[in-house]
Amino acid sequence: MSQDSTQYDGQGKKSLLLRKGSNSRMALKEKIVQIYEAFFQGEDPSAGNPNFWDELFLLKVNSSFIENEFEKLTGEGLLALKENFNQLFYKCVESLKQDNPIRVVNSIQTLSALIKGIYKKNLGDYGFDVINILIGFDSAELIMQNLVESLNSYLTGEYPNSLKHLMLNFILVLATATDNISQNTLLEYILINSVYESIIQILGNSTQRQTLGHDAVLVLTLLVQYRKYESANPYIFKLSILDDELALTGYAQVVFIALSDFNRDYQSKNEENQGGWLSSFATMVGNMFVAEEKQVAAVRANDSILLALYEALHLNRNFITALTHSHTPSTPATPPASPDPTSSPVPDLQNPKLDFNNTEPASQPTNLLVTFLEYSSIVMQDTKDETRYNNAKLCLVILTCIAEDQYANSLMHDVNMNFQVLLHRMPMRHRKSRTERCLQSRPLVCAFLDLMVEFVMSHMMKAFPIELYLRCLGIVHRILCYQKKCRVRLQYPWKELWTALINLLKFILSHESHLVKKHNVFHVASKIVNIFNLFITYGDTFLPNPTSYDELYYEIIRMHQVFDNLYSMALRYTTVEGDNKDSAARLTNHLVNIRAIINHFSPKVDSWSAANHLSSLTEEQVLDVVRANYDTLTLKLQDSLDQFERYSEKPRESSFFTQLVRSIISGVRRSVSNLTLQQQDVLHDFTTIS
Repeated sequence: MSQDSTQYDGQGKKSLLLRKGSNSRMALKEKIVQIYEAFFQGEDPSAGNPNFWDELFLLKVNSSFIENEFEKLTGEGLLALKENFNQLFYKCVESLKQDNPIRVVNSIQTLSALIKGIYKKNLGDYGFDVINILIGFDSAELIMQNLVESLNSYLTGEYPNSLKHLMLNFILVLATATDNISQNTLLEYILINSVYESIIQILGNSTQRQTLGHDAVLVLTLLVQYRKYESANPYIFKLSILDDELALTGYAQVVFIALSDFNRDYQSKNEENQGGWLSSFATMVGNMFVAEEKQVAAVRANDSILLALYEALHLNRNFITALTHSHTPSTPATPPASPDPTSSPVPDLQNPKLDFNNTEPASQPTNLLVTFLEYSSIVMQDTKDETRYNNAKLCLVILTCIAEDQYANSLMHDVNMNFQVLLHRMPMRHRKSRTERCLQSRPLVCAFLDLMVEFVMSHMMKAFPIELYLRCLGIVHRILCYQKKCRVRLQYPWKELWTALINLLKFILSHESHLVKKHNVFHVASKIVNIFNLFITYGDTFLPNPTSYDELYYEIIRMHQVFDNLYSMALRYTTVEGDNKDSAARLTNHLVNIRAIINHFSPKVDSWSAANHLSSLTEEQVLDVVRANYDTLTLKLQDSLDQFERYSEKPRESSFFTQLVRSIISGVRRSVSNLTLQQQDVLHDFTTIS
């Protein structure tokens, strides 16, 4: 920009003559600051200067000054300056329609500063007063329509990605203006004048989504949250019916890259810590607290990407295909929309972070679900602090949505779709390895079950995470219901699941006095017992062979003491008045078939042992007794074993998601706190193009 020698004289305001020479940069800054001061003093700096607005948006924006001036104002002061704010907002929107990149960038930065400045003021419920002070009631609808049209134009037009990124960040500033997104009435205009189609276009573009995909998904995810429990939200409806395969796969790819980054970082840190014990100890002591804070921050940063995954799965059944779409890390997940036959193939995931460091062999297929299962195995190890607990809960909610989807189950159980899944395990005294990779490719449901077994085994502690356990048991139950319904005989080591469930019952019995004061452990125990009842009643329809069914009975007989003690504990609580009486009574009813098996087979095993003068029997000898006495066993047919309450976000999980979105908004607000940093990138790109 050429040096401006224009003078401004308005209502006693001192001249703003720019001086040439070494002090011109300081004078430039002073000019914009003094113009801002005039605005905040109720003056009209444009009076008598027809070129004022063209010149203003060529000056570098001082966002922090604008925001600080808002902080100084009282409520009455804001109202008094309404006309000035309305005029500045309108001129910013008008300037966006110009071709000058400097004016476009400065207009967006000024709008951001105005929005952040006014929303920092305590204006009650952030209602229509904000819109009136910022834009003006009479013209708000038209101005916001023009603003959104400009945003869509830049997002979909032939502009540098840096400018598109700036526009997405501005929308994020809009979306995160309030802690409670549903109180942000400014978003009503983003619902009326949608940016949805622009977001979808970015996600469907294999080149743009590499740099813009994360912010595009984040924008869409946040807009879906606006008054989702109160009124019709068009973003929810449009996302639920989206069937654009390129866009859905692009959406999945954004999530895939983010979770892959986290998994790879975790894996590399593990490998660093597996050096000599002395160096590992020194590193551990020196970095203990720093590493802990970084890990919590990294987990918190993934909340938004997990919420994006959840919304896509929860709302759109078509997303299951993208979730399980198989590809290799070195090749595109989807071909470009319009491939050029003369060019050589370019990987869709052109990101240096996608070098898996041999975590996955180059030829080994993977997909988003494989990556998500690995991610879940990491975050579900430690749930002691609130951040990781909530992240683990969200993972289990997502897994619940997958486990009760018929199509997802058909894909996960498909023997022609086999994958190696890397699962990480909590370090425990009885095992050394923290990572478990099944070298044999198996259907994805096997890793699903492995993850649930691992959670059951590794979270038996006094700070009993009962909510997470109920989710975990519910996932297992849903998978078994699908197998029973479709008669799928999965080749899986079911004994590992039975052992884990019995160990959990033993833990509950051992810590009864402590746990029963805080939790309804009878409800947890009933969930476990009914999983066994499902095997007992319908196991012949989905267990891989008769031997597996025999082994189930063997485990029940072998561990009969646990079930006997569980029945005795439940019986005790049915005889005293209290909160646990009804749930304890239900547990005794659920145990009827397990007790029938124990009472039927145990005497026969003892009798056979005595007849053969053996003090102890081998497993095969017990199994022979079991097989010989099936015919005389009488079991009670229990209702609804293969039924479950389908997942519903409202009302049970509404509070959880409301708080989660608040946390995400806080993090996003910090990440887009200063759009000025992007100005040089945008202007550099325009200069390069021209």
